[in-house]
Amino acid sequence: MPVNCGAIPVDLVENELFGHERGAFTNAFALQTGLIEEANGGTLFLDEIDCLPTLAQVKLLRFLQEREYRPLGSPKIRRANVRIIAASNLNLEEAVRNGKVRQDLFYRLNIISLALPPLRERQDDIPLLASYFLEKYASEFGKPTASFSPDALPMLMSHKWPGNVRELEHVIERALALCDGPVITGSDLALPFSHPARPLESLQEAKAREIAQFEKNYIQGLLRACSGNITRAANVAQKNRRAFWQLIQKHQIDISRFKSSRS
Repeated sequence: MPVNCGAIPVDLVENELFGHERGAFTNAFALQTGLIEEANGGTLFLDEIDCLPTLAQVKLLRFLQEREYRPLGSPKIRRANVRIIAASNLNLEEAVRNGKVRQDLFYRLNIISLALPPLRERQDDIPLLASYFLEKYASEFGKPTASFSPDALPMLMSHKWPGNVRELEHVIERALALCDGPVITGSDLALPFSHPARPLESLQEAKAREIAQFEKNYIQGLLRACSGNITRAANVAQKNRRAFWQLIQKHQIDISRFKSSRS
């Protein structure tokens, strides 16, 4: 059962999660089942968990710890067996430091953590997702099977996608709704803040670019794991310190970013 925590009015969060008894407050003319009870035996997906007000976070924490809750106006404690999945567009560790999310709630939720990289870091997914949305909306709009012109895919690949997959879906939906024929061209794609499409590359050029990106990501990952200690990172990479330092300079990596994260 999906719940968008940001869409629930602040003063109704507790009522939505836990429900209420008849007469619990003004205009409570009938009993209302809460989302936790409705999800009993299944999964409750709390999207935008950082939008929960502090009091609701406290009560959710108690439920997570004890599997118990009390509907508004009820003298009885109830139990529910519910799997909780929480999601946020924010970095929740930063949200904890900023006081937006309670630390104890974060630790209770953070049993299995999945970090989904932004779409701009998963370029290989863009053609697959674009083709999926194209087929989906062609069927929905009753249009013949559509395809992309040679200039369209490079435009999609070069866009930064600040809105991630939802932005890509809406771009494809709009293009298919407004295009005149079965082929989506570059002019059909309304891409705000778009960058010029990257020219088509040879295999050698594409390979060199991917290797360079892998090399940079690998070095940054080592520096992060070694808290910016170049000697340790070089040893792990099985490179001498001088050669490793040259790679850092080659990719213009700022070492101070990793040293400041040392705990």
